[in-house]
Amino acid sequence: MGIFDKFKAGLSKTRALISNQLQSLKLQLGKFDLEKLDELEYSLIQTDMGAQNVDNIMENLKKTMKEAGREDGAFIRENLQAQLLGILGKKQELELVPGKLNIFLMIGVNGAGKTTTCGKLAKQFKEAGKQVMLCAADTFRAAAIEQLEAWAVKSEAKFICQKEGSDPAAVVFDALSSAQSKAYDVLLVDTAGRLHNKKNLMLELEKIKRVITKTAVDANVITLLVIDALNGQNALAQAASFGESCPIDGFILTKLDGSGKGGVAIALAELKVAPIVYAGVGEAIDDLITFDPEAFVEALLPEV
Repeated sequence: MGIFDKFKAGLSKTRALISNQLQSLKLQLGKFDLEKLDELEYSLIQTDMGAQNVDNIMENLKKTMKEAGREDGAFIRENLQAQLLGILGKKQELELVPGKLNIFLMIGVNGAGKTTTCGKLAKQFKEAGKQVMLCAADTFRAAAIEQLEAWAVKSEAKFICQKEGSDPAAVVFDALSSAQSKAYDVLLVDTAGRLHNKKNLMLELEKIKRVITKTAVDANVITLLVIDALNGQNALAQAASFGESCPIDGFILTKLDGSGKGGVAIALAELKVAPIVYAGVGEAIDDLITFDPEAFVEALLPEV
């Protein structure tokens, strides 16, 4: 299944919200009268694009419809598509630097899907022929260590951990030492869930980053904030706050298939904190896909 088909399947609930309103308008009016677009506006807000973003989108849509003298569905879809792509920007893929250790530091709140995402990325990198190591730096939960170890077995990646309650920075140091001495290509660091306003946990994250900076001077370090799409507008607060406390290189938006909240990707992109680089559209290993704005928007908007 290609990326577009995966997005189409994963965004089915979000697309249905928009489609229901558009089709209803079409049946009622036979066209999309400028004064009858409130239903469409409401459906876009329901997808968690953000009220201000939707207001801007609708103002532009109404203006261009009036200027062009068009009230047909094809014109509306084309306009929405152009606006959404303008917000999302171009596809930005994370590329590994050959000959260097590529470190992916996974951060985010509890339940966002960091551990599962680490495992899926490990599997993908292994299938691409890379030497991959998983580091269990979430030492607060024994279950997190066990879960990551299970993913290491599935992906055939090297696994580094210490006992529950160990210093996370010490675990990262061990992983860095091993990965560098054995010339690994990729090190995926799974960290504990934390809120940006929990000072001790943020200090712990800073300590982990210092260890990485000092121990792996030449490494390519990428910090990824994993966000649960089901959190909707709360995800935006997380993104903005983490961005202030810890420089972020990219977002991974998980669980896009879980509800009709896929529009949160638009709101997230509008923050201009970092690009969305991966999207989770299902539970299977290959359901973690590179975020492609064109495929996303095409799958999001229904045909009318």
